[in-house]
Amino acid sequence: MKSFPTIIFSIVVLVGAFPQLISSQNCGCAPDLCCSKFGYCGTGNDYCGSGCQSGPCTAAPSSGNSGVSVADIVTDAFFNGIADQAASSCAGKGFYTRSAFLEALNSYPQFGTVGSVDDSKREIAAFFAHVTHETGHLCYIEEIDGPSRDYCDESNTQYPCVPGKGYYGRGPIQLSWNFNYGPAGESIGFNGLSQPETVATNNVISFKTGLWYWMNHCHDLITSGQGFGATIRAINGRLECDGANPNTVSARVEYYTEYCRQLGVEPGDNLRC
Repeated sequence: MKSFPTIIFSIVVLVGAFPQLISSQNCGCAPDLCCSKFGYCGTGNDYCGSGCQSGPCTAAPSSGNSGVSVADIVTDAFFNGIADQAASSCAGKGFYTRSAFLEALNSYPQFGTVGSVDDSKREIAAFFAHVTHETGHLCYIEEIDGPSRDYCDESNTQYPCVPGKGYYGRGPIQLSWNFNYGPAGESIGFNGLSQPETVATNNVISFKTGLWYWMNHCHDLITSGQGFGATIRAINGRLECDGANPNTVSARVEYYTEYCRQLGVEPGDNLRC
């Protein structure tokens, strides 16, 4: 994940363990299996408990379902209002489309639907605020000078780097590092380690990686009322929060509050980190 193109680009080193999961079905599980919050199929509390997206879930959603149709909020006018600010020469023109986003969204039914209508709008505003910041209004598909950067964590043996492949920022949230490409690919259904470039060539998969990252790291934060600032910390906290780069934090907050204004919802508290 990296900062807005007018500011020096940086990638956050994400930490945390990924659970051992039996299979990845992209939330297309058999009727008797649960789809976990990480997008894997299985049984038991790890799959059917907290965060379960579909199937015979045992835990009730913490805030209920808002009944919101994300497509009714992310209208052509809203989406194009972001994309139209990018120059016509941008690589993202024609790649980042509303239709690709909505197709990717089918795999993440809890995005923008948990809690109240206002909660839904805040989550949508937060997601697109970060997307706007990371891609320069949907201009950049790949990180500037990405091929020259080394995002291989050789200590991660679960998701080992493939020689000759680069795990620099790609897609709407600028997915980076082998330990993100690996599990994202397992969940979505592509080989993230051997073919990381897929995130820059398939627009639906590209949006799925952004939503995958969001649902695993940011969704619970924004829907539980921890505020937009908590999502900044989850995306690029080490390099931006606690005074590390207040300008980039301000840029993200400005996008968020503007999108909240457009969607007719108060941004809430705890906007910074």
